[in-house]
Amino acid sequence: MYTSRLSSQATVYEVRTQLQNLIAEDNLAEVKNFLAPVQPTDIAEAIELLPEDIQLVVFRLLPTEEAIAVYEQFEPSTQKSLSQQFRHQEIRDIVNKMSPDDRAQLFDELPPKLLQRLNSELSPREREATSLLLGYQPDTAGRIMTPEYVSLESDETVAQSLERIRSLADVSETIYYLYITDAQQHLVGILSLRELVTASLEQSISEIMNRDVVSVQTNTDQEEVVRVIQHYDLIAVPVVDKERRLVGIITVDDAIDIVQEETTEDIYKLSGVESEGDDYFQVNLLAVTKKRVFWLLILLLTNTFTSKIITSQEEVLEKVVGLAAFIPLLNDTGGNVGSQSSTVIIRGFSTDEMQGMGNLQVIIREGIAGSLLGLMLGIVAIIWAYILQQNLAIAFVVGISLFAITIIASVAGAALPFIFRLLKLDPALMSAPFITTAVDILGVLIYFSLAVLLLEI
Repeated sequence: MYTSRLSSQATVYEVRTQLQNLIAEDNLAEVKNFLAPVQPTDIAEAIELLPEDIQLVVFRLLPTEEAIAVYEQFEPSTQKSLSQQFRHQEIRDIVNKMSPDDRAQLFDELPPKLLQRLNSELSPREREATSLLLGYQPDTAGRIMTPEYVSLESDETVAQSLERIRSLADVSETIYYLYITDAQQHLVGILSLRELVTASLEQSISEIMNRDVVSVQTNTDQEEVVRVIQHYDLIAVPVVDKERRLVGIITVDDAIDIVQEETTEDIYKLSGVESEGDDYFQVNLLAVTKKRVFWLLILLLTNTFTSKIITSQEEVLEKVVGLAAFIPLLNDTGGNVGSQSSTVIIRGFSTDEMQGMGNLQVIIREGIAGSLLGLMLGIVAIIWAYILQQNLAIAFVVGISLFAITIIASVAGAALPFIFRLLKLDPALMSAPFITTAVDILGVLIYFSLAVLLLEI
């Protein structure tokens, strides 16, 4: 029998293989024993690696409480697929007992017909909690918070508060932070569990609570929520409405999920791929192609300008054939430098690392960095071009061109994200293709202009 906890991704694949073997042998009792000591997160990963026709079979062998924990760990596409196959009672058992924030996230992904079906299975209390979260804008604190928290009243004693915590602990997301509210549910203070249990039982909460509370509003962007949690090293952050009434909390595990989601989205965008929040490898190939082809077509069309410039310089290339060998080197280097600069700037938008620096100051800084890079790369290019062509004039054309292209690429890579953000366009999605195109066109123009000038063609 399998008795140890999973510790690596490789083991998840081993579990998948063992599950397939046991199902093939129709040994369902051993599947239950096999999964008993495994963590819900690892079970979810293993099930997702299984063929779709046996995912539901394995899932149904889990005890109800564990099945709920596993279901919450599934990717949205897997949740959607399984929910469409559930029996009436299975839907009721799982969806009703999911935490409100996980349930709201699931409902966001479902088609209207299935959503209506699942919503009808909720108890009035759970339906109200879910509707509350779905009423807020996507990607805001209100949408991702959970209303399951422990709040205390400032006039309670420590003894009364401990009794309240015991009664609510099972239905709360976390009890390490305790939030203090007044009679109108306004957030007035905060208390850690350690501070509470070390205080005298007769003391009132108002005597020991901390009135300086870090919080976010329901309309705060989820990326800002992550920055608050990270900056103040919080386990959870309270969410308040416009009247500063406490309506929920966001825990650090939810913040980690947001970081992963946002980072994945930014990486896709920097490569010209629109993920739209989907799991890229769970989407069918036709949808994947649609996500990638748009920007590739734009690059294909705009790069015809580069081809046109090269074609117009046929006379120069005929006289000095060696010039053609260095066009890919110049374009590729310029594209790489521009991508580096834009990545740094776009990352700065996300982390607020550029706080206190003006836009022009940042662009000038990148321009200076580009000059230093261009100087070093240009010297290397001159030496390398001379070794290949044994022609000092061509070597200088290549080196000087690379120096100029590197500066232009650095400035363009820094400036374009600011321009796109000013135009209310997504800098991550727009910058990469435009930088590549601009650097290619300008690079070829500079290269041939210098060739005509220095080689006296």
